[in-house]
Amino acid sequence: MGILGIWKNKIRHSKAGKAEKRRLPRHIAIVMDGNRRWAKKRGVPSSVGYSFGAENFRKIATYCKNIGIEFLTVYAFSTENWKRGEEEVSSIMALLEKYLNEAIEKMEKERIRLNILGNTEVLSPKIRELVEKTRNISQGLQGFQVNLCLNYGGRDEILRAAYKYALDCKAGKINKPSQEEFSNFLYTAGIPDPDLVIRPSGEIRISNFLLWQSAYSEFYFTQTLWPDFDEHELELAIEAYGIRERRFGGA
Repeated sequence: MGILGIWKNKIRHSKAGKAEKRRLPRHIAIVMDGNRRWAKKRGVPSSVGYSFGAENFRKIATYCKNIGIEFLTVYAFSTENWKRGEEEVSSIMALLEKYLNEAIEKMEKERIRLNILGNTEVLSPKIRELVEKTRNISQGLQGFQVNLCLNYGGRDEILRAAYKYALDCKAGKINKPSQEEFSNFLYTAGIPDPDLVIRPSGEIRISNFLLWQSAYSEFYFTQTLWPDFDEHELELAIEAYGIRERRFGGA
Protein backbone atom coordinates (compact mmCIF):
# COMPACT_ATOMS: atom_id res chain seq x y z
CA MET A 1 0.00 0.00 0.00
CA GLY A 2 2.85 2.41 0.75
CA ILE A 3 3.16 5.16 3.32
CA LEU A 4 0.66 7.50 1.60
CA GLY A 5 -1.96 4.78 1.25
CA ILE A 6 -1.54 3.75 4.88
CA TRP A 7 -2.17 7.28 6.12
CA LYS A 8 -5.19 7.80 3.89
CA ASN A 9 -6.57 4.46 5.08
CA LYS A 10 -6.12 5.58 8.69
CA ILE A 11 -7.94 8.81 7.95
CA ARG A 12 -10.91 6.99 6.41
CA HIS A 13 -11.18 4.61 9.35
CA SER A 14 -10.61 7.13 12.11
CA LYS A 15 -13.11 6.83 14.94
CA ALA A 16 -13.39 10.58 15.23
CA GLY A 17 -16.92 11.60 14.21
CA LYS A 18 -17.69 14.60 12.07
CA ALA A 19 -19.35 16.35 15.01
CA GLU A 20 -16.14 16.18 17.05
CA LYS A 21 -14.04 19.32 16.90
CA ARG A 22 -10.92 18.56 14.90
CA ARG A 23 -7.42 19.32 16.10
CA LEU A 24 -5.90 22.00 13.89
CA PRO A 25 -2.17 22.63 13.76
CA ARG A 26 -1.31 26.11 14.93
CA HIS A 27 1.60 26.38 12.50
CA ILE A 28 1.87 24.67 9.10
CA ALA A 29 5.09 24.67 7.06
CA ILE A 30 5.20 23.65 3.39
CA VAL A 31 8.02 22.88 0.96
CA MET A 32 6.53 24.20 -2.29
CA ASP A 33 8.11 21.53 -4.47
CA GLY A 34 7.27 20.22 -7.92
CA ASN A 35 6.82 23.37 -10.00
CA ARG A 36 9.41 22.41 -12.61
CA ARG A 37 8.15 18.84 -12.93
CA TRP A 38 4.61 20.14 -13.26
CA ALA A 39 5.73 22.35 -16.16
CA LYS A 40 7.74 19.58 -17.79
CA LYS A 41 4.76 17.21 -17.73
CA ARG A 42 2.79 19.82 -19.67
CA GLY A 43 5.55 20.76 -22.09
CA VAL A 44 5.72 24.38 -20.96
CA PRO A 45 8.64 26.49 -19.63
CA SER A 46 9.53 26.16 -15.96
CA SER A 47 8.49 29.81 -15.49
CA VAL A 48 4.90 28.75 -16.15
CA GLY A 49 5.17 26.16 -13.39
CA TYR A 50 6.46 28.76 -10.97
CA SER A 51 3.62 31.13 -11.92
CA PHE A 52 1.02 28.46 -11.22
CA GLY A 53 2.86 27.59 -8.00
CA ALA A 54 2.79 31.22 -6.87
CA GLU A 55 -0.92 31.46 -7.57
CA ASN A 56 -1.49 28.27 -5.64
CA PHE A 57 0.44 29.72 -2.71
CA ARG A 58 -2.01 32.62 -2.56
CA LYS A 59 -4.94 30.20 -2.61
CA ILE A 60 -3.55 27.93 0.11
CA ALA A 61 -2.57 30.89 2.30
CA THR A 62 -6.09 32.30 2.08
CA TYR A 63 -7.58 28.91 2.91
CA CYS A 64 -5.29 28.51 5.94
CA LYS A 65 -6.33 31.93 7.20
CA ASN A 66 -10.02 31.16 6.74
CA ILE A 67 -9.95 27.85 8.66
CA GLY A 68 -8.06 29.27 11.63
CA ILE A 69 -4.39 28.42 11.06
CA GLU A 70 -2.25 31.03 12.83
CA PHE A 71 1.08 30.65 11.01
CA LEU A 72 1.99 29.42 7.52
CA THR A 73 5.65 29.08 6.55
CA VAL A 74 6.60 28.26 2.96
CA TYR A 75 9.94 27.38 1.42
CA ALA A 76 10.15 29.67 -1.62
CA PHE A 77 13.87 29.90 -2.50
CA SER A 78 16.74 28.09 -0.80
CA THR A 79 20.39 29.04 -0.47
CA GLU A 80 21.11 26.19 -2.91
CA ASN A 81 18.63 27.38 -5.57
CA TRP A 82 21.15 29.94 -6.84
CA LYS A 83 22.83 27.00 -8.60
CA ARG A 84 19.94 26.81 -11.06
CA GLY A 85 20.10 28.45 -14.47
CA GLU A 86 20.27 32.23 -14.68
CA GLU A 87 17.03 32.43 -16.65
CA GLU A 88 15.18 30.31 -14.09
CA VAL A 89 16.50 32.30 -11.12
CA SER A 90 15.59 35.58 -12.85
CA SER A 91 12.08 34.27 -13.45
CA ILE A 92 11.68 33.37 -9.78
CA MET A 93 12.95 36.76 -8.64
CA ALA A 94 10.56 38.54 -11.01
CA LEU A 95 7.67 36.54 -9.59
CA LEU A 96 8.82 37.35 -6.08
CA GLU A 97 8.93 41.07 -6.83
CA LYS A 98 5.44 40.89 -8.31
CA TYR A 99 4.11 38.99 -5.29
CA LEU A 100 5.65 41.42 -2.79
CA ASN A 101 4.14 44.40 -4.61
CA GLU A 102 0.72 42.74 -4.55
CA ALA A 103 1.13 41.82 -0.89
CA ILE A 104 1.96 45.40 0.07
CA GLU A 105 -1.31 46.53 -1.52
CA LYS A 106 -3.43 43.88 0.23
CA MET A 107 -1.84 43.16 3.61
CA GLU A 108 -3.73 45.79 5.62
CA LYS A 109 -7.06 45.12 3.92
CA GLU A 110 -6.83 41.33 4.36
CA ARG A 111 -5.11 41.55 7.78
CA ILE A 112 -2.25 39.27 6.77
CA ARG A 113 1.24 39.71 8.22
CA LEU A 114 4.14 38.80 5.94
CA ASN A 115 7.53 37.90 7.38
CA ILE A 116 10.61 37.12 5.26
CA LEU A 117 12.96 34.48 6.69
CA GLY A 118 16.47 34.16 5.29
CA ASN A 119 19.53 36.14 4.28
CA THR A 120 18.21 39.05 2.25
CA GLU A 121 21.58 40.81 1.96
CA VAL A 122 22.35 39.29 -1.45
CA LEU A 123 18.98 40.14 -2.99
CA SER A 124 18.48 43.06 -5.37
CA PRO A 125 18.00 46.52 -3.85
CA LYS A 126 14.42 46.60 -5.18
CA ILE A 127 13.46 43.34 -3.48
CA ARG A 128 15.18 44.39 -0.25
CA GLU A 129 13.15 47.60 -0.33
CA LEU A 130 9.92 45.63 -0.77
CA VAL A 131 10.88 43.27 2.05
CA GLU A 132 11.39 46.25 4.34
CA LYS A 133 7.98 47.65 3.38
CA THR A 134 6.23 44.38 4.20
CA ARG A 135 8.06 44.28 7.53
CA ASN A 136 6.89 47.78 8.42
CA ILE A 137 3.28 47.05 7.47
CA SER A 138 3.28 43.79 9.43
CA GLN A 139 4.34 45.54 12.61
CA GLY A 140 0.98 47.31 12.72
CA LEU A 141 -1.09 44.17 12.14
CA GLN A 142 -2.28 41.25 14.23
CA GLY A 143 -3.57 37.83 13.30
CA PHE A 144 -2.62 35.37 10.56
CA GLN A 145 1.07 35.40 9.61
CA VAL A 146 2.77 34.10 6.48
CA ASN A 147 6.52 33.42 6.69
CA LEU A 148 8.22 33.36 3.30
CA CYS A 149 11.59 31.57 3.36
CA LEU A 150 13.77 33.38 0.84
CA ASN A 151 17.46 32.65 0.29
CA TYR A 152 16.98 30.38 3.27
CA GLY A 153 18.85 27.28 4.40
CA GLY A 154 18.48 25.52 7.71
CA ARG A 155 22.20 24.92 8.16
CA ASP A 156 23.03 28.50 7.22
CA GLU A 157 20.44 29.76 9.70
CA ILE A 158 21.87 27.67 12.56
CA LEU A 159 25.44 28.70 11.69
CA ARG A 160 24.55 32.40 11.72
CA ALA A 161 22.61 32.00 14.96
CA ALA A 162 25.48 30.09 16.60
CA TYR A 163 27.94 32.86 15.68
CA LYS A 164 25.77 35.60 17.19
CA TYR A 165 25.03 33.42 20.22
CA ALA A 166 28.76 32.82 20.78
CA LEU A 167 29.46 36.55 20.62
CA ASP A 168 26.86 37.21 23.32
CA CYS A 169 28.28 34.41 25.44
CA LYS A 170 31.77 35.88 25.11
CA ALA A 171 30.43 39.32 26.05
CA GLY A 172 28.88 37.87 29.20
CA LYS A 173 25.32 38.51 28.07
CA ILE A 174 24.46 34.81 28.36
CA ASN A 175 25.51 32.93 31.48
CA LYS A 176 23.83 29.57 31.02
CA PRO A 177 23.27 27.98 27.60
CA SER A 178 19.66 27.07 26.83
CA GLN A 179 17.69 26.03 23.77
CA GLU A 180 15.15 28.76 24.42
CA GLU A 181 17.84 31.44 24.47
CA PHE A 182 19.48 30.08 21.33
CA SER A 183 16.12 30.09 19.49
CA ASN A 184 16.04 33.87 19.86
CA PHE A 185 18.95 34.09 17.41
CA LEU A 186 17.15 32.18 14.64
CA TYR A 187 15.19 33.83 11.83
CA THR A 188 12.05 32.40 13.45
CA ALA A 189 12.55 34.12 16.82
CA GLY A 190 9.16 34.65 18.42
CA ILE A 191 7.40 32.22 16.07
CA PRO A 192 6.18 28.85 17.41
CA ASP A 193 7.75 25.74 15.87
CA PRO A 194 5.71 24.16 13.05
CA ASP A 195 3.27 21.50 14.18
CA LEU A 196 2.93 20.07 10.68
CA VAL A 197 5.46 20.06 7.82
CA ILE A 198 4.07 19.18 4.38
CA ARG A 199 6.21 18.06 1.43
CA PRO A 200 4.42 17.71 -1.92
CA SER A 201 5.96 16.21 -5.09
CA GLY A 202 6.77 12.70 -3.85
CA GLU A 203 10.16 13.51 -2.34
CA ILE A 204 10.59 12.17 1.20
CA ARG A 205 13.16 14.53 2.68
CA ILE A 206 13.21 17.98 4.29
CA SER A 207 15.87 19.57 2.05
CA ASN A 208 17.53 21.83 4.61
CA PHE A 209 14.19 23.32 5.72
CA LEU A 210 13.62 24.45 9.33
CA LEU A 211 16.13 21.92 10.70
CA TRP A 212 16.06 23.27 14.27
CA GLN A 213 12.38 24.14 14.34
CA SER A 214 11.03 20.84 12.98
CA ALA A 215 12.66 18.62 15.62
CA TYR A 216 9.23 17.48 16.87
CA SER A 217 7.03 18.41 13.92
CA GLU A 218 4.69 15.93 12.30
CA PHE A 219 5.51 15.27 8.62
CA TYR A 220 3.15 14.62 5.74
CA PHE A 221 4.35 13.57 2.27
CA THR A 222 2.26 13.41 -0.89
CA GLN A 223 2.91 12.62 -4.56
CA THR A 224 0.92 15.68 -5.65
CA LEU A 225 3.03 18.38 -7.28
CA TRP A 226 2.79 21.80 -5.64
CA PRO A 227 0.75 23.60 -8.36
CA ASP A 228 -1.90 20.84 -7.98
CA PHE A 229 -1.83 20.84 -4.18
CA ASP A 230 -5.33 22.18 -3.49
CA GLU A 231 -7.55 22.67 -0.44
CA HIS A 232 -8.57 18.99 -0.50
CA GLU A 233 -4.93 17.90 -0.34
CA LEU A 234 -4.34 20.29 2.55
CA GLU A 235 -7.34 18.86 4.38
CA LEU A 236 -5.93 15.34 3.97
CA ALA A 237 -2.70 16.51 5.59
CA ILE A 238 -4.58 18.19 8.44
CA GLU A 239 -6.69 15.07 9.00
CA ALA A 240 -3.54 12.92 9.12
CA TYR A 241 -2.08 15.32 11.67
CA GLY A 242 -5.28 15.19 13.72
CA ILE A 243 -5.10 11.44 14.36
CA ARG A 244 -1.45 11.36 15.37
CA GLU A 245 -0.38 11.25 18.99
CA ARG A 246 2.25 13.87 19.73
CA ARG A 247 4.50 12.97 22.68
CA PHE A 248 7.50 15.28 22.07
CA GLY A 249 9.91 12.56 23.13
CA GLY A 250 7.89 11.57 26.22
CA ALA A 251 6.44 8.17 27.04
